[in-house]
Amino acid sequence: MAIEVRPATRFTDVAAVLGPKRPDANVCWCLSYRIPAKENRALVGTARGEYMKGLCRRKPAPGVLAYDGDEVAGWAAVAPRSETTFATSRKIPHVDDQAVWSVWCVRVRPGHRKQGISHHLVAGAVAFARDHDAPVLEAYPVDNGGERVDPTMAYVGTRALFEAAGFEVAAPTDSVLNGFPRVLMRLDLR
Repeated sequence: MAIEVRPATRFTDVAAVLGPKRPDANVCWCLSYRIPAKENRALVGTARGEYMKGLCRRKPAPGVLAYDGDEVAGWAAVAPRSETTFATSRKIPHVDDQAVWSVWCVRVRPGHRKQGISHHLVAGAVAFARDHDAPVLEAYPVDNGGERVDPTMAYVGTRALFEAAGFEVAAPTDSVLNGFPRVLMRLDLR
């Protein structure tokens, strides 16, 4: 089947990718970089999912979902950087004052991995940002030099994934994840 990427407006589909097995479990729900740390820590159990449910009702949607036929296969978070904690990060620099968007989480469900879904998700995030008139899209992947990245830490993507989508390294960062440095990569959307 062909992979289709669409805005993440259906909460049940977002929950299939990001939600816990137990509704009251504390999982990220892709909120860690989206909301301030104090608010993020205050949301526990089902409140995290409820927060994401609210985001799915907003415009623009909080990200994009990849579908393999009728089955949701993956998620990518994409939003204006100004609406994320990257806007105030001390570890991820600002290259300029453009109204950039950020893509920071690419997650593929088990059973759909190693099929190129992450490439579809990045392409979908690019299209989504472009459709919302973003001038530039940034990503903050690990620069792993081809080494294996622990699957639980691979959500930020790899430099190679974003290079394949046309992104270029714009700056180093002071952020490290799973022992690998993260780089700031950009794609001009104009």
